[in-house]
Amino acid sequence: MSDRQHEAIVRRAEQADIEGLVACGSALFAEDAGTRDPGVDINWPREHGPQRFASGLADPNRLLLVADRGDGEVVGHLTGTLLEPSAMRPVKVATLVSMYVRPAYRRDRIGGRMVAEFRSWAKESGAASAQVTAYASNAEAIRFYERNGFASQSVTLEATL
Repeated sequence: MSDRQHEAIVRRAEQADIEGLVACGSALFAEDAGTRDPGVDINWPREHGPQRFASGLADPNRLLLVADRGDGEVVGHLTGTLLEPSAMRPVKVATLVSMYVRPAYRRDRIGGRMVAEFRSWAKESGAASAQVTAYASNAEAIRFYERNGFASQSVTLEATL
């Protein structure tokens, strides 16, 4: 592995980024859920991603970020959403829904920059807190999120039937 850091621009996604968002989403599903959760359809990003990402571009309650090499090639993405207050939880919450950085671009602080941008957006949008979910067996992701200010709050237990 090279000592050279890869340059990448973290920015809001645009219509031209949909193909790159789908590619990153597909890679995330294959690498993460595909190895940890047999109940997840790893083809979902290819089948439903284009429409889902396109609908999120103009939605003020959704954030779609890309990490772009500077030439338009997407090497990472982050999606987030805002949950409005409810009677049970009377505060607005920002959820980091998905994040992926291509393996060759990891360790270049791209993920940290995307998380910082997500947290800024969440705060500016009036969220009282931010949350993210990671598979319990994905220790590397959990360490990454902890380094970026997240702490465990609850645990989901599942039984196969």
